[in-house]
Amino acid sequence: MTTQKYKDMVEERTKQTLQEWSELSEVNEKDIYRFLHNLKGTAGTVGLQEVQQFAEATLPYFMESSLKSWTALEWGDYLYPLIPLFDQDSSASLGSVKQLDKKGHDVSLPHNDILLIDDDVELVAYLKESLEKQNYYVSIALSAERGLKIFYETKPDLILLDILLPDISGIEVLNQIIGKAKKERIPIIIISGEYSKATQLHAYRLGVMDFLSKPVDIDLFLALIKNRFELKREWQESIIVDELTGAFNRKHFNQVMKQLICDFKRTERVFSLALIDLDYFKKINDTYGHLVGDEVLQSLSELVQSSIRMEDTFCRFGGEEFAVFLPNTDASSALTVIHRIQERFAATDFIAKDEVFHVTFSSGISEVTAAENIADKIVEEADQALYASKDAGRNQTTLYTDHLSSTKKHSVLNVIIVDDDALIRKIVTHQMDNWEPEDIAEVNISSFANGLDFLQSDWYSVDEKYIILLDGVMPDLDGVEVLERIRKTYPEVNILVIMLTGRNNQADIVHALQMGADDYVVKPVHMPELLSRMERLAHRFLF
Repeated sequence: MTTQKYKDMVEERTKQTLQEWSELSEVNEKDIYRFLHNLKGTAGTVGLQEVQQFAEATLPYFMESSLKSWTALEWGDYLYPLIPLFDQDSSASLGSVKQLDKKGHDVSLPHNDILLIDDDVELVAYLKESLEKQNYYVSIALSAERGLKIFYETKPDLILLDILLPDISGIEVLNQIIGKAKKERIPIIIISGEYSKATQLHAYRLGVMDFLSKPVDIDLFLALIKNRFELKREWQESIIVDELTGAFNRKHFNQVMKQLICDFKRTERVFSLALIDLDYFKKINDTYGHLVGDEVLQSLSELVQSSIRMEDTFCRFGGEEFAVFLPNTDASSALTVIHRIQERFAATDFIAKDEVFHVTFSSGISEVTAAENIADKIVEEADQALYASKDAGRNQTTLYTDHLSSTKKHSVLNVIIVDDDALIRKIVTHQMDNWEPEDIAEVNISSFANGLDFLQSDWYSVDEKYIILLDGVMPDLDGVEVLERIRKTYPEVNILVIMLTGRNNQADIVHALQMGADDYVVKPVHMPELLSRMERLAHRFLF
């Protein structure tokens, strides 16, 4: 559907609504409020900027909670000036919805992840908006508990931390994360209104990189963030060993891959690549804690490195995924090596909380051939074999064969849109029809016009994963009430919620985050940004 078609639909619906209201003796104020609220988000999304600005400016004159009724003469003075604005917008381009590639990617999307732990809602919203304009992706935590959860689950690239938090102090948060942050080379910057010399000295001695006092000068702040990311990039380029596990890192992985491919082209000496992924690793972290999870990673690393040859290379590929290069080794010989490691690791005893538990891993192996000697292709084949192992029940190793080439990873993501604005539902659904997020085999999309219909539907299956796009303002049942019921009824591990809000009231945003929203997007919706957020969040609990 073309951009102009969406604009025509908004114009037609607006004129139809005003025509129907003109034939009524009175219109409830809450209906006028909801009309303007929806129009603000929808018009901005499809590129009707003049209409969006008018709706935004007019909205404060009406209240959602009001019981007042308005005659056509009264509301007409406010709403009829809308009609000529559609002509002014007719030549405008689509402002917020950009043309996407088939994966929904856009070159302007964020590349660095920032975790912001602070309960100052106005400041948090301001910093989030300012940072994301600079192409950073920002996760928000309004409490220490939430901040620690996001830190361990996502491993951000940089942390912004307040000293005064509602549950425990930022200093206590520092004590818990500083060791891991140093190993992972994650810079920590304190932003606090508590900036006595003693506090600063203590923070610096613990290992924070910078200490900023509130209020924040946004220009200096953004320059500092850019500087710190440039410094981090230089660190990463100079280091080839993962400090937590002692394995080589992704940079060295790329170097070894390049060397082995060059050698193969010159000598035709084969090599194999094995990808290893710990089974149910998130469950280990959730059950026994992240320190125990780190011990499991270290134990696997020690076992693999003691089980391979000098000429083999063991790398941490990312998170709980590792890679082993085996030069001069065909796939069947590599299978023997990985099987031996697999059996020994599965028999390893881990002890936590006065109980013994065991951990397994799944693996996939690909062998370089004359036909397929491109780095990305070799990794893709090993990856497909790995996921075949997972689909077959885990704790096993699969060799890549041609029959796997047409098999995509069996990871299914359900996206549910709950919004009373039919046009928003249609736009978002249409944009997602061509969305192919990386490493996700299937995306199922459904939508509901209100929260009650959604909650009463048979939408949930215990074995599946969900991202819910939830409008904050809906009739009958408010979006935050829907969120509250979701969090009380269903396990958080299977459901991520992104609030879609057109409200400027920061209290609504903080309430949603406190109730368990994973993120929020302010209308008008910018589709590349929304798809980027969804893909990042999906990988947090799918893999």
